[in-house]
Amino acid sequence: MVRAGFRGFGRGISRRNRGNDNANLSLRESRRQARRIGEFPLAITAAARHSGAMTARQKSVAAPPSAPVPAAVPAWLRRALRADMSADTTGAALAAGAALGALDLLVRRQEVWAGVWRQRLALRAAAISARRVGRPEDEAGLRDAVMFTRPGDDPGPGGAILVAWQRLAARPASTLSATLSGGGDAGLAAAFGPWPGPDAGDTPLPDAGGIVAALAADHGADHAPWLADLRLARALGWRVAVPLLGTQPRTRPRTPAGNREAAALQALARAAVQAVDLGADLGRRADRLAAVAPKLRARGAAAVVARLLEVDAMSAAQPVPGMSDRGLRRLFDRLVDLGALRELTGRGSFRLYGL
Repeated sequence: MVRAGFRGFGRGISRRNRGNDNANLSLRESRRQARRIGEFPLAITAAARHSGAMTARQKSVAAPPSAPVPAAVPAWLRRALRADMSADTTGAALAAGAALGALDLLVRRQEVWAGVWRQRLALRAAAISARRVGRPEDEAGLRDAVMFTRPGDDPGPGGAILVAWQRLAARPASTLSATLSGGGDAGLAAAFGPWPGPDAGDTPLPDAGGIVAALAADHGADHAPWLADLRLARALGWRVAVPLLGTQPRTRPRTPAGNREAAALQALARAAVQAVDLGADLGRRADRLAAVAPKLRARGAAAVVARLLEVDAMSAAQPVPGMSDRGLRRLFDRLVDLGALRELTGRGSFRLYGL
């Protein structure tokens, strides 16, 4: 009855409108609009599916092939490094070779985050060096000393230690070697003395352990790890050195029966494993940053993202072309909210941000 009533009501409207051309045109137009409205969601769905398919095809063509995942550090090596190997030169050399092999694969991949990776290792090495010479600064204190010093000003004794390690982790090893040989950089020459030069028969593994003892006698134990890391980079053919021995608080034997060379080789192996682990962590953080980067609409955001992959930390006061201090601070806060960045100080002001 209800349906029949509605049908009759419709027929009555049609009969009354037959003699009225304007009404007939209006009714037909209303029906056409109704059909369009009914078809509109289907058209939207089809267009979305087509767009998604095209985007997927474009991505498959444009995206570069994924790089191979670096080999994990073997479990036997981690177990071996927990024990004291200072009396076993052969075992320490085997551990150092295995660790350096894993690290060499990582270095030669030239990841986009290699810059921040080296700078984090430089910060760790600077904190160990500062502690070795009796300085009170930790990693956070050293970072503040350098980040909040104007270019050309003196960052203080602790900051100078960090600057030296940052140079090692940023400049080509060949340039640093030439500088030390020729005395072109007065600061480096004063800090480390003349570069001893390569020995004709040096090979990487024996030299890595013996160089610490030799340089400690010539230049003092405080500078030996810096020089040893530079020597090792040149021996392994790395374009830029990786702070390794400097990140270890102890490179001497723990027992009287220990061997200094074996202790240094074990320290080198431990440092290489820790560097690989740090690289894995920073790689995950860099992937997260890359995932959220397309969501950033601020002018200069691409330059900021690239800079974050090169340096240990950034502040909102650092100049970025096309971006104000306030805009840079808002960008950092958004990246923190998206889980792609960390605030490194825990302070309410003078904040620093990094991976």
